[in-house]
Amino acid sequence: MKINKRKTNNKKPLGIVAYEKIYEKIITLEYKPGQNLEVNQVMDHVDLGRTPVRDALLRLVGEKIVESQPGKGFMVPSITLQNTKATFEMMKILENGASELAVRQDATPFLPKLEKANEDIKAAIDAMDVLSLVKSNHEFHLNFAQCSYNEYLVRWINEIRSEAKRLSYLSYSHEIDSSKSLKAHYDSIIQEHEDIITYLKERNESKLKRTILEHIETFQRRIILYMSS
Repeated sequence: MKINKRKTNNKKPLGIVAYEKIYEKIITLEYKPGQNLEVNQVMDHVDLGRTPVRDALLRLVGEKIVESQPGKGFMVPSITLQNTKATFEMMKILENGASELAVRQDATPFLPKLEKANEDIKAAIDAMDVLSLVKSNHEFHLNFAQCSYNEYLVRWINEIRSEAKRLSYLSYSHEIDSSKSLKAHYDSIIQEHEDIITYLKERNESKLKRTILEHIETFQRRIILYMSS
């Protein structure tokens, strides 16, 4: 799946432009896991000055997409089997907990946001825009977290899903599983999201938790297959 290149909006603040350019290079793995991000080199890559680049890197540190090393500058976090396993373990724990709380709350205010995020996912797939797909998927799961009405769960799910964005890009941009095409994978994501919305409406805890678990395990299986190939 190819990425549609988006035009830069020259009216945006330079810090935002720098953030978007660096973010794209990290999420698409143009900047490799474990790569040092020397500020002067990044300035050349994005054709922007030191201040907006440093501001962007610091923002990305706050989002756990870049690591700050005292005295050594910035680095793209590594992707290892160990930290990938830990990521999915935590994702299951957090979203299972969100499911338990969500069915006991009024999810009505968040249902239109979940539906819109899923529609945005469909549009990104139609446009062959993987970055937008990653963003819309993140929005879906963040809005799902909001259904718990628990600020700590929302914060932690946002953090773990942010750290997993590079994994999402890998899952959405590669034919990984010979038994399931990329198109079939996209179809299953959309259907599982629709099921999540349905079970939230019905307050069906058992089906919601089962769907969430299957959803995450499919994601995990694709990444493990990719890393093992």
